[in-house]
Amino acid sequence: MGENREKAAVAVKDVSKVYKLYEKPMDRMVEALGLTKKKKYKEHFALDKVSFSIKQGECVGIIGTNGSGKSTILKIITGVLNPTSGSVEVDGRISALLELGAGFNMEYTGIENIYLNGTMNGFSKKEIDEKLQDILDFADIGDYVYQPCKTYSSGMFVRLAFSVAINIEPEILIVDEALSVGDVFFQAKCYHKFDEFKKMGKTIIFVSHDLGSISKYCDRVILLNQGVKLGEGSAKDMIDDYKRVLVGQYEVKDDKKNENLLEDEDIKDAVLRKEAEQSDSKTLEYGTQAAVIEEYYLTDDKGTRSTAILKGSEFTIHMKVRFMQDLPAPIFAFSIKNPKGVEITGTNTMFEKAFLESVKAGEVKNVTFTQKMSLQGGEYLLSFGVTGYEGNDFQVYHRLYDAQDITVISDKNTVGFYDMNSKITVD
Repeated sequence: MGENREKAAVAVKDVSKVYKLYEKPMDRMVEALGLTKKKKYKEHFALDKVSFSIKQGECVGIIGTNGSGKSTILKIITGVLNPTSGSVEVDGRISALLELGAGFNMEYTGIENIYLNGTMNGFSKKEIDEKLQDILDFADIGDYVYQPCKTYSSGMFVRLAFSVAINIEPEILIVDEALSVGDVFFQAKCYHKFDEFKKMGKTIIFVSHDLGSISKYCDRVILLNQGVKLGEGSAKDMIDDYKRVLVGQYEVKDDKKNENLLEDEDIKDAVLRKEAEQSDSKTLEYGTQAAVIEEYYLTDDKGTRSTAILKGSEFTIHMKVRFMQDLPAPIFAFSIKNPKGVEITGTNTMFEKAFLESVKAGEVKNVTFTQKMSLQGGEYLLSFGVTGYEGNDFQVYHRLYDAQDITVISDKNTVGFYDMNSKITVD
């Protein structure tokens, strides 16, 4: 498998997709008839010179806000759309869970649609016969499979479409939010199948807003924003950058991958100055600085400062915050992640209804969160934040990611991230 992983399953080179946006339908007609030489449209770059390569056997996530170009790049990879410029090379049979059931005929029965879809994917009747039972078992919709699809509930239809798509033995699986379909039991079954694909060395491209799943499954993550690739790297790093994009505080790094984003010399200088300031610290921080987290630390159940907390004991998270401006209703928050970047738990003063007041410039607030440690033994990372709403606008005043490590000491670890502290009786 080592040799396969060096071979590109998908190679995207300088791909752009440009749409013409017309103010009025008449403008499109006038231009099509050649009645004017004046440009009647604005160009919208759904993708702007995007390049990346995915090796065989890799699981790569693509994240970004709505309108970032995620669906567009997937449709170009699968051949549904043609790029305006650039090229895409694909080595292997693709199964794309983009628009589930797109090839289904609603008048046909489920069985008929299975054969129709399988034939469209290049399988013979004999090959579909061999896969049929697996498809029916996975979909688990009973005798409805013999009824026309137009009689299905939306849930049944999605289950069947997903089952057909995932059982055609693709070499490259493309998943676009499809794992969020159905009830919790079906979702669990989908993720189990996903695990099987990973173990078989299949290439997977995974697009999702579920950052926990991105962290869990992806070897590497690509971050898109407004049609531009902002970067690629570990799930943890890209998710941190994505969160900064969400609040409009992403600072473009001055590297070769993003030269096209750094044409303004003032922007370059500001970014380089900020990076120089942060070069001595691994903590990622950003915000408007209307409030500043000046100090943070943990204390154990005896009130002693410590980063080692005994599982089952009470501990306290401390934050000291100074306000540089008058603020209507600041929100104090913390979250805990594992080393892979999966957010496990966290809370804030708004959720807890603990502080709903305004503050004045110059004030200092000491905030404490006290709780019982129920996480399993291991290493964790603690992040802090001061945010708030000004009108309808969400503002990040100061956020510190991965600022504090926590070691949980335990002599009993159960399954998963935390211990439910079950009381057991056996009669």
